[in-house]
Amino acid sequence: MSENSSSSQALLSRTSKETMSEQKATTRAAGVVGMWTALSRVLGFVRDMVTAFFLGAGPGAEAFFIAFRIPNLLRRLFAEGALSAAFVPTYVDTLHHEGGAGAERLARIVFTFAAIVLALVTFIGIILSPWIVNVTAPGFVEDASKFELTVKLTRIMFPYIFFISLVALASGVLNSMGHFSAPAAAPVLLNITMIAGVVIFTTFFGAEPYYALSWGVVIAGVFQLMLQVPFMIRAGVKLRPDFSFRHPLLRKIGVLFVPAALSGAVYQINVLIGSMLASMIPGGVSWLWYADRVVELPLGVFAIALGTASLPSMSRQASNGDLSGLTHSVAFGLRLIAFFIIPASVALVVLDEPIISILFQRGAFSYADSVQTAYALRWYTIGLWAFSGLKVVTQAFFSLKDTRTPLWVSVGAVAVNLVAGLLLMRSMSQGGLALATSLAAAFNLLVLFAILLKRLGTFPSAHFAGSIGRVCAASTVMGIALAYGRTFGQWPQGLNKLNGLVLAACIFGGLAIFALSALLLRCPEISSFLALAGIKRKEKG
Repeated sequence: MSENSSSSQALLSRTSKETMSEQKATTRAAGVVGMWTALSRVLGFVRDMVTAFFLGAGPGAEAFFIAFRIPNLLRRLFAEGALSAAFVPTYVDTLHHEGGAGAERLARIVFTFAAIVLALVTFIGIILSPWIVNVTAPGFVEDASKFELTVKLTRIMFPYIFFISLVALASGVLNSMGHFSAPAAAPVLLNITMIAGVVIFTTFFGAEPYYALSWGVVIAGVFQLMLQVPFMIRAGVKLRPDFSFRHPLLRKIGVLFVPAALSGAVYQINVLIGSMLASMIPGGVSWLWYADRVVELPLGVFAIALGTASLPSMSRQASNGDLSGLTHSVAFGLRLIAFFIIPASVALVVLDEPIISILFQRGAFSYADSVQTAYALRWYTIGLWAFSGLKVVTQAFFSLKDTRTPLWVSVGAVAVNLVAGLLLMRSMSQGGLALATSLAAAFNLLVLFAILLKRLGTFPSAHFAGSIGRVCAASTVMGIALAYGRTFGQWPQGLNKLNGLVLAACIFGGLAIFALSALLLRCPEISSFLALAGIKRKEKG
């Protein structure tokens, strides 16, 4: 009896250590991805500020945003969503059971097959651009010049999907081998290239800004792929063509890919539905675009970073049959996301107009545009918790090689978004479309989470609820302070010395107040946050 007890104790101790090790690895990886993503988002804001200056929220801006959203949607469908979801767990499993040689051969086959398919998709997309624009922006059909411009810009940017999807495959290989820096740095090149392109070619060569931005997107795709190559070679993966398309794992990846292509990018599909409906509202496409860009900052820095970092760890746990470790990884990921996303949501709701006016209100972008964009931002932010949690929950399904369940749930979420959008846009305009997207994300997350809980069989609910409660309390204290602080600004004037100082004081003061409140309330995520900064904190008990 004592021997069995000792064996059980040893097994529990080993499992606990392995879980802690995976959590530390996930936290470190999320820190690396989050750092580069934060830099990318900051540059993204610079890019959007430059875009707002040159394009404002007029017809040229709307044409560019719709055209750019099409390859962006395909990037999420084929690259970040489907290829990562289908390829990474299979690659990790092959690496674990067959070693580096088997994994390298699988990578070569997948790259070769993907390159052929993506070239075909790009060619078809260019040919069918008028039909695609007709479907994605039906409100543009009545304006022939705007419709024609959108088609031209779509054709210019369509090759981006070819390059960025191969970048996603390379990122999956590197992430699986513990390298996160180069993949996470790739979006930085996109923003730098677009900024340089629009400034240089518009200012010095007289090019139309929407053409300069569009060509910048394609050139950035080439640069992003080139960035991954030396790191792939250093990792020992040489990507020469391999046409062994009968390899059984290629079929396995294909089976996982098809449902993941929809379920993994449901947020972008819902945003696209919002854009389709917004094309019927003058200025609606631009206002929703700029609002979505602001929401993408916390979503990208925290949620996407943690989701990217957690998939390899979850895949290893699922491959080893460690459902207990997987359960704790899911709980840990959700708690860590909530620690960042809840206060970020409170800050965005309270500071919506100040943030929009400081970022975008200049040149062709007016104060009226700031008010309308802030209105959309408010309703997008309501669903930020759901957008973020989806990244962890769907990754858990993907690690279990289940892409069908997220698919069917996402179909329901798309239906919720469409119905809610049609109903709410009548009374709330673009705000109703943003709220519909938030409601669809909440439906998606809650249903998937309920199914996952049933599958895993257990979940640390009490600890999880206590953690969320502390974060909400700390965020409330911060929100009250921010509501008072914003009253010192004169936001219709946009960026000036006073408004810049007030917003900076609100942001840094809010961070300090939340951090102090979280410390006083003993939020357990503080330890993980300090670990990202390399600071050790002594744990009690």
